[in-house]
Amino acid sequence: MTTRRTRGSAGRVGVVDGHGRAARAAANAGAPTLEFAARTPYDEYVGTEVLHDLQRTVTDAPEELAFLVTTQVMELYFGLLRSEWTLARRLLDEDDVTGATTVIGRSVRHFEALNAAWTALSWMTPAQFNSFRDELGEASGFQSSMYRHLEFLLGNKSEALIRPHRRDPRVHRELLDALSAPSLYDSTLALLARRGFDIPVRQDLTAEYVPSPLVEAAWVAIYADQGPGDELWTLGEALTDLSERFSDWRYRHLMAVRRSMGAKPGSGGSSGLTWLERSLRREVFPELWSARTAM
Repeated sequence: MTTRRTRGSAGRVGVVDGHGRAARAAANAGAPTLEFAARTPYDEYVGTEVLHDLQRTVTDAPEELAFLVTTQVMELYFGLLRSEWTLARRLLDEDDVTGATTVIGRSVRHFEALNAAWTALSWMTPAQFNSFRDELGEASGFQSSMYRHLEFLLGNKSEALIRPHRRDPRVHRELLDALSAPSLYDSTLALLARRGFDIPVRQDLTAEYVPSPLVEAAWVAIYADQGPGDELWTLGEALTDLSERFSDWRYRHLMAVRRSMGAKPGSGGSSGLTWLERSLRREVFPELWSARTAM
């Protein structure tokens, strides 16, 4: 018998027991349990009441609810990705390359749902977006602190971009810590250095990553000398997949904005489309791409 101690949202400790589930199914003659002493275990675990109370629209425009739900879904995935990449970074620091690669590969699959979220808004016309856009004021996805964590974990760092969060001490402190911490790529390159590759030491982890010919040469060597089955080769491919999927997300964001509002200025004060186009040109893990030209 396998049991696992769990702690629910209310802090209670329960036991997951395979025999207990089998006995319950037999007692129910195969039908689901319909009577519970309190809220259903599903609602309690998922927090459905809280989740469904979060959709507080500011207009009566029917399109706004779809926009808000899609945005909230993206925020949940941002938090999931931060957790996954933080774990992958720790595993790399511990020289668990296989474990880190598994986590990175799993995070790539999360992008299938995250990128599909833009498709859920592809029907929105400028007139439909305009029906509620003005009521959003200066609210902009650019201000997402969780998305900023993802950018920092990928090496796209800028101290200026955490200024919008100065009035929120907890969030601001977390972003400052993330700014000074190694990125996922920093931990990857530290691993390569421990494996004997000539990797330059980054003096300022808060600065945006600048590509290096030495790092490019390391990836060229890994791809030239190794192949499927080698852990560094497999790690490189997983990171390349991640970079590609992240670029997909940026492109879909750009096209969603272009479709729903054209080249009008962004709600958060940016130039809108031009700002997103500039962001799209910033490559993630750049030497993994330039190495392909050098091979």
